[in-house]
Amino acid sequence: MSLNRQQVMHDVLGRKPKPPTRPHNKISSYYGENVFNKFVMISYLPDEAYKGILKAMDDGTPVDRKVADQTATAMKEWAISRGATHYTHWFQPLTGTTAEKHDSFIAPTGDGRAIEKFDGSLLVQQEPDASSFPNGGIRNTFEARGYTLWDPTSPAFIWGETLCIPTIFISYTGFALDNKTPLLKALSAIDIAATSVCQYFDKNTTKVNASLGWEQEYFLVDKALFAARPDLAMTGRALFGAQPAKGQQLDDHYFGSIPQRISAFMKDFELESHKLGIPVTTRHNEVAPNQFELAPVYEEANLANDHNLLIMELLEVVSQRHDFRVLLHEKPFGGLNGSGKHNNWSLSTNKGVNLLQPGKTPKSNMQFLTFLVNTLAALHTHADIVRASFAGVGNDHRLGAQEAPPAIVSAFIGSQLSQLLDDLEVNIKHGKLMPDDKTALKLEIGRIPEALLDNTDRNRTSPFAFTGNKFELRAVGSSANCALPMTVLNTIVAEQLQIFKVSVDARIKSGNSKDEAILKELQSLITQCKDIRFEGNGYGEEWIKEAKKRGLSNLKDTPEALAVWGRKEVIDLFEKMNVLHPAETAARQDVEYEKYVMNRKIEANVAIDMARNTILPAAVSYQNILLENILGIEEAFGKEGKSMTVAQRDILKRTSALVNDLYASILLLRENKEKVNAMKSTAKIAEGYGKIILPITEELGEICTKMEGLIDNEIWPLPKFQELLFTR
Repeated sequence: MSLNRQQVMHDVLGRKPKPPTRPHNKISSYYGENVFNKFVMISYLPDEAYKGILKAMDDGTPVDRKVADQTATAMKEWAISRGATHYTHWFQPLTGTTAEKHDSFIAPTGDGRAIEKFDGSLLVQQEPDASSFPNGGIRNTFEARGYTLWDPTSPAFIWGETLCIPTIFISYTGFALDNKTPLLKALSAIDIAATSVCQYFDKNTTKVNASLGWEQEYFLVDKALFAARPDLAMTGRALFGAQPAKGQQLDDHYFGSIPQRISAFMKDFELESHKLGIPVTTRHNEVAPNQFELAPVYEEANLANDHNLLIMELLEVVSQRHDFRVLLHEKPFGGLNGSGKHNNWSLSTNKGVNLLQPGKTPKSNMQFLTFLVNTLAALHTHADIVRASFAGVGNDHRLGAQEAPPAIVSAFIGSQLSQLLDDLEVNIKHGKLMPDDKTALKLEIGRIPEALLDNTDRNRTSPFAFTGNKFELRAVGSSANCALPMTVLNTIVAEQLQIFKVSVDARIKSGNSKDEAILKELQSLITQCKDIRFEGNGYGEEWIKEAKKRGLSNLKDTPEALAVWGRKEVIDLFEKMNVLHPAETAARQDVEYEKYVMNRKIEANVAIDMARNTILPAAVSYQNILLENILGIEEAFGKEGKSMTVAQRDILKRTSALVNDLYASILLLRENKEKVNAMKSTAKIAEGYGKIILPITEELGEICTKMEGLIDNEIWPLPKFQELLFTR
């Protein structure tokens, strides 16, 4: 064992839990104290300004300059009272993370003093020097013109000594350069479309909100072990490593007792989350060693997404206080369960009705079936763009790996709901419904509440599972920004609801009653989208064959999935729904291709560096030790010594073969990188990195793993999986 590794283990084994000090006994006494929420606003804002902000939050109306100035003054005074010295526009560039530029509140007065200044113009709009963010084909790097604009629907908050103001990020020409802007447009689209359909059932419905409840999975490793693994530090995953004798096969970690150091971290993390008004309620061990999960109460989708991005930042910051590093990569350790981020999605009205919750009357259940079936129809029509929405480097290692859904998009709704839809498909007659038919159908629909509650076993192999009052998009990766899959899902459902409304209105105009028109259109949709429903095992080879027969796509990796963004029907969809301009859609495709290439390139470079400068020297050192041992024994014992070194010679031979294989793999990887980098388009380069570079990188990793199992433990320079996963 090298001195470095010895020191690392010495440091790790000396760690002690660091329990946080809670400011009060009850969470409710400090919950949201660092958020400029409605409770704070009503204390700091004049009545006129307060009403103006509420109107902007509820209706999306612009905030006028007077209200902006009053709000800025109130924010500044409140923030300073909480210890803030700076402010920032907190935005979501296409890198997938968040970004910020901090400015001080102070402004020199000219007499050697300064005052705290923050007005409406600084609150509403800023121009960060954002030229380093991806071009995406819609702005030039020499024009550092990206504007951040205040999003009043997501409250400002204090993090450290900084007032953070959630914003959108757009170009000088008005194109979206972020993930928040399209999400807000998609939420507006679903609001309008869903409200219009709700009018069939309740004229008092004036607004529909999409909700999101995410489940964040992650790994924790000690910071010293993390620092001693360049692959973890630079790529987020271990590029190689032998499996420990004990992994997750006993399931003793899942929902087990939380280790003390981890528990102290979780308490500290939850404390910070609650101060920021993030309703984290659930924490537990996940399946793999040192894997964990947290989940909040569901919220309005835009706010929920902001909270998830903030949560990922909090995980990074708070984990380091406790001498950990968090791993948000979807597959940080080969052979063990990866990490996802289930997106639980639903729709609710201004009257508090969950549109995906079965009711107690035939009327409410017809409304439920309307939104259930239209969601399935939207998924059937646009399965490929849903698949593209959760594509990414890390997710390629996770999808279909027996801990995550396959890349084939399908929906699980449970046997009882499936039976109900099948019955409706055949029982609704094409002509005018007779009174007996109507009664029978209403009775059938009215039975939903009694049967459905025990029907939500949540097929863990399904990418899109109905879970009683919501759909769970289970394929989203742990490092992802939820904004993209939520933008796609809300957009496609909004479009389908628009189509449904036009069709139903046409049937009513032709002489059908409203109920007949709705039922017949639902029957048509049930038939059309039947292929997307699957109740079986998504991991089985049988499903791959069956899905192909049904005409469902199997976009196995990210380059294949990203090609979907270039399809005419996808470009037209987002333009029609006023969510993305064609230039914005193209930009996102370009940026995602570039992200994929850069990440795969980093992985290859790190693999080459570790193999050449860390693993090979260790192997050569081990060769020398073996050779000295063999020569020493044979010199001491003469002819007899040769029979005494059979084992050493065999180990030396195997080690030498691996050294040659590793060196050849390094050369092969370098050679092919040059070839792939020379390809003419980013799409082709991405495909090359997926089809050519990744397999060679993985082969190189397999050779390193074999060496780890062969080379003397005292010589092996890097922390092993056993140490990374079981040292807490």
